[in-house]
Amino acid sequence: MKILITGNMGYVGPRLLEQLRSTAPESVLIGVDTGFFAHCLTGVNIFPESRLNTQIFADVRNLSPDMLSGVDAVIHLAAISNDPMGDRFEEVTYDVNYKASVNIAKMARKAGVKRFVFASSCSVYGFAEGAARNEQAPLNPLTAYAKSKIKTEEDLKEMADDNFVVTSLRFATACGSSDRLRLDLVLNDFVAGAISSKQITVLSDGTPWRPLIHVKDMAIAMDWALTRETTAGGAFLALNAGSNDWNYQVRELAETVAEAIPGVEVSINKDAPVDKRSYQVDFALYEKLAPNHQPGMTLKTAIEDLAERLESMHFSDQDFRNSGLMRLKVISAHLESSRLDSQLRWQ
Repeated sequence: MKILITGNMGYVGPRLLEQLRSTAPESVLIGVDTGFFAHCLTGVNIFPESRLNTQIFADVRNLSPDMLSGVDAVIHLAAISNDPMGDRFEEVTYDVNYKASVNIAKMARKAGVKRFVFASSCSVYGFAEGAARNEQAPLNPLTAYAKSKIKTEEDLKEMADDNFVVTSLRFATACGSSDRLRLDLVLNDFVAGAISSKQITVLSDGTPWRPLIHVKDMAIAMDWALTRETTAGGAFLALNAGSNDWNYQVRELAETVAEAIPGVEVSINKDAPVDKRSYQVDFALYEKLAPNHQPGMTLKTAIEDLAERLESMHFSDQDFRNSGLMRLKVISAHLESSRLDSQLRWQ
């Protein structure tokens, strides 16, 4: 199988390459990435992209149809990837996350690609009180990032058929170690604080709900989607990807990290305004359709995995929220050095 992976040089990509090389070692893997975070390697022994057959450096807004020639499947990871970046670069988020995504899917379909796997997000449920949200629940996107994911899903649904099978994986909030680690994620932030200063600072009042998934388990879900048959969900499937065991309130996450790493104090901002990004998610359909590809990591093993990575890096930066381990800080540094223009294109 020839697989093209967009956005492979981010947080999730290295784990995905490990998974695909393990389960499909003979596959031809092609990466396409603009390289914003190519230099953000964290505690690695090898260059992650050595697992690829080919690495293409290109902006997904400018891909040419010939890049999809002979490709059997596309895994589309590329995106402006979190809410702070989406808030600052709303127009670019729309162009990259929606317009470019749909354009790539159209080119892929025309080129004869059989499988299209889209990395969507559970954030499409927004503020959702009450019961856990399944795939039929109303959508309530609160951010540019979440809105871009929904719009892309809507267009992909119209393109899907028996010859172009589309799987939109609505991932829970990512966590865990990676060869390009991010700390602008809730569990990763807490573990980083515990390791660097023995302090966990919860910026909210701790009550919001978050579903989580380890990046290793995200890779397993995408691996499954590559060969999903239409009998398992139809030509187009929007699917919550995660585990019902991984719905946690933010304060629970902080307390579990403190239990796992001795001597850590937890500070919760009880006077913080209500964080409307709160939702529980029902992952029963994913468990039904992909019983052999279920998440294997637990919260405890995820914390241990990440702590081990940080300790191997001799991590001690108490000001890590202003460091290059935060994606917005990396982009800001590119802008300040005039490496990128205001539309996040290389100068």
